[in-house]
Amino acid sequence: MNRLFHIFKVNLAEAIELAAVPDIPHSHDYEELIIAVSGALNHFIDFKTHEIDAPALVFVSKGKIHRLIPVIKNNECSAWVIRFKSEFIPETTFQLYSYYHDHAHLLMENGICFKRMTDICEMMKQEMDLNSPPDYSVIKHLLGALFAMMESERRKNEDQANPVNKTQHITFKNFLSILEENFRRSEGVEFYAEKLFMSSRNLNLICQQILNQSVSEIIETRKLIEAKNLLINSSLSISEIGFELGYNDKSYFTSVFKRKSGQTPTEFREEMLKKLNV
Repeated sequence: MNRLFHIFKVNLAEAIELAAVPDIPHSHDYEELIIAVSGALNHFIDFKTHEIDAPALVFVSKGKIHRLIPVIKNNECSAWVIRFKSEFIPETTFQLYSYYHDHAHLLMENGICFKRMTDICEMMKQEMDLNSPPDYSVIKHLLGALFAMMESERRKNEDQANPVNKTQHITFKNFLSILEENFRRSEGVEFYAEKLFMSSRNLNLICQQILNQSVSEIIETRKLIEAKNLLINSSLSISEIGFELGYNDKSYFTSVFKRKSGQTPTEFREEMLKKLNV
């Protein structure tokens, strides 16, 4: 995408066309937010497939392999699609949302909050269509407001499903930030706990409460997703990918990969490249 920001709405007729000839799994160099207004979406992301009924939000961060197929329900299917470069709104606190590798979807209720989100989409579309050039400062403020509403809804859902205190969420956010900078290294739980000035036990408790995974599992999950991206998008050998992610022993990397994904790295690469070349 050449522009910093783009917004459009997919209507029923377009959804039917897209469903008839679906995209292959792909990645892109921009962030993408889909707001499902009606119908449903079949979404392949993080190498899993989900069917999400509207109203819902889907966030796809830059570089993630994914595929969206519209699903017609009750003769309805529509969605807003927002694409933007990460540098367009770098100050957004919404980046935390993209760190939830297995939580790219946010289910909503058809109430006032969701209506306000679609109203914001309408305002951004009007600004893009009616003014030449559009006032991007207006777009940024509207997009920032949309992100703030989404983050608020995400926190509500989290609090209802797993009531943990604010301090724990801040610690978890800081852990994910440190993880993004260091997951390619062969660092264990103690490394991250020391960075956060806490014990390994307490960090594990926080991760279990929020994501129902241990620190080690979250680290492995992050490494696995990156390994899968490298297997698809690079010509690096299995050993080189393992080394890139802190595994000095190819057989150990292969063992971890197979335990987590059910396939060896070679089997996964061959299967995904076949799908991508369909």
